[in-house]
Amino acid sequence: MAPLDGFSLFRFIKSSPNLLRSLQPISNAYANAAGHRKVGLKYDDLIIEEDGKVQKALSRLSERESYDRAARLRAAFQYSVLHRDAPKEQWLSAEDDKRYLTPKIEEIESQEKERSDWDTVKVSKN
Repeated sequence: MAPLDGFSLFRFIKSSPNLLRSLQPISNAYANAAGHRKVGLKYDDLIIEEDGKVQKALSRLSERESYDRAARLRAAFQYSVLHRDAPKEQWLSAEDDKRYLTPKIEEIESQEKERSDWDTVKVSKN
C-alpha cells in the first residue's frame, strides 16, 4: 500500500490537542526506553549518515552544531564501551532534545523534488 501523499501522522496528532495529550506519555516512555538521552545523544544524532541527503545536511551544519554533534557522539561511544550510562546530570532532557538535522534533511528533500519537477517540466506551445 502506497503512503498517502501529504499526510503526516505527526502533524495530524499535533493538530489534535486531546490526541496529543493522550499519546504524550507513550511518546515519553518510548524515548526513555530508547536510551539515547541517557548517554547524552539527541534524536537526530541517531540518523544513519550513509544517505546522500543526510551527508548534504551534515555539511550544512554550522561549525558549532557540527562540533557539538561530534562531541556527543564521542562521549556516547565512550559510555557504550564502558557499558554504562552517563551521570544523571549529563542526561539530555526532553526539552533539550531538539531536532537540528531533520529540518535540513527536509529542506534538501524539497529542493531535490523542486529540481526534479523543473527538470521534467514539459513545455507546450499554445
